[in-house]
Amino acid sequence: MSVVEDSATKHLETSSSFNKELSAPVPAPIQRDPVEERRAKCTFSQLITAVAVSLLSLVMGYATAYTSPAEASLRRDMYLGNGEISWIGGLLPLSAVFGGLLGGISIGYCGRKGTLFLINIIFLISWLLIYYAENFYYIYVSRCLAGCSLGLATLTLPVYLVETLQPEVRGVLGLLPMTFGNIGILLCFIYGIFVEWKFLAAIGILLSLPFLVFFLWIIPESPTWYLHNNKPDKCMKTLAWLRNDKQDVTEEFNNLVRAHNEKKSRNTRLTTLFKHPNLKPLSIILCLMFFQQFSGINAVIFYTTSIFRASRWDLSPMVCTTIIGLVNLLATFLANGLIDKLGRKLLLQASSIMMTMGLGCLGFYYYVKEILDVDVEEYGFLTLINLIIFVAGFSIGFGPIPWLMMGELLPLEIKSLAAALATSVNWICTFVITVTFPSITQMFGYFAVFWFYCCMVITAGLLTWLFVPETRGRSLDDIERRLSGHQNIQHAKSIAMLKPFPATTM
Repeated sequence: MSVVEDSATKHLETSSSFNKELSAPVPAPIQRDPVEERRAKCTFSQLITAVAVSLLSLVMGYATAYTSPAEASLRRDMYLGNGEISWIGGLLPLSAVFGGLLGGISIGYCGRKGTLFLINIIFLISWLLIYYAENFYYIYVSRCLAGCSLGLATLTLPVYLVETLQPEVRGVLGLLPMTFGNIGILLCFIYGIFVEWKFLAAIGILLSLPFLVFFLWIIPESPTWYLHNNKPDKCMKTLAWLRNDKQDVTEEFNNLVRAHNEKKSRNTRLTTLFKHPNLKPLSIILCLMFFQQFSGINAVIFYTTSIFRASRWDLSPMVCTTIIGLVNLLATFLANGLIDKLGRKLLLQASSIMMTMGLGCLGFYYYVKEILDVDVEEYGFLTLINLIIFVAGFSIGFGPIPWLMMGELLPLEIKSLAAALATSVNWICTFVITVTFPSITQMFGYFAVFWFYCCMVITAGLLTWLFVPETRGRSLDDIERRLSGHQNIQHAKSIAMLKPFPATTM
């Protein structure tokens, strides 16, 4: 990481006594004008780092969507029945649960950067297994590996980005992985129109290669991880590179040291997660993860074809799926532009309103069709319109924001364990939703399922309004102190009056 070291030389020269900060007492709080304005800082180093790690998210999205376009050709060439196909789909979220649990250990011992490299290697192996598959057991193993890698990635990416980005740009750059992930989904749908399962896997191999180049030359380790592992010199160098040569990072480094000193005497055990003041942020994140999946998003994405088939609307399922994928991507771009202007909480509330509208209308359409037995085939286009509203609502709020807030709200001392728990809860919910959707719709009808999801979304919106804090423009230390109720001893609050920065608008 010579680029990082070269750009930090002068910061080290002016901060020769920074090692003493590790044992320095916490100074008196710095009083700031609460309406003090600061310009949003978007350095090229932060931008290229966020883009580089988001390339990994593109592979994640592509892997998640793979089974949808590959299903027909896999059935034909591998002689697969419904049982094998359901396992190919279900093994991914099930394996992601274990990946999420292992992620907390990995990011602690291997580092954030080392874990990102491990994720990419596992993806490469999984694509190679599919490309050289001779029977469906190869596919099973491949999807298990891809699922473990997904679990690792959904934990590691938000933690890494939150620890490397400044508060003023953490929103828009922190959503880049979600944007790239949706690009990966859309690419898989589009390529699936032209090629079959084997060559789809070959494209997955090619998509995994660019990340390795960025890993070797660009991506730095998290400054927080360096400090946590008693490497303050490397922490200072990395901060200097990320913030650019013109910006003094001494104050930011000192704040990291003070926060580290306050926490290093505490023993992090599993029981620590459920003690005050850690219980409140953990509960918020677990609720966000639960309601993200119980909005029914993965049931809608995985079973789009059967939903449209049940509506009896005469339009190609592949066309409908591609439209939904495109809407998903465009709405994420919209979220990128709005999150640091409107804030996390407002977007979550807008998201719940849009999803309620889409799910409620979908439920009503299928109620009229299934219970009242009214011929509504000529109004089948309403299914697509309401699915667009639902997916767009999810993508601007409850899709990306819970992952971003996981890195923002969880305190440093429990971040590894708590993030692993939250990621595992998310993937368990994903598995439950995707596995139960076909049987529940058969037993109770589509209208009952959509109205159940609608009730979940209404509950999520209410709880968001009551309990979820706004984190826009705040430092991680400031967020933690506010959640713990210790606002009277804040260090250098970073409450920013945010302005748009053209260099990073999507």
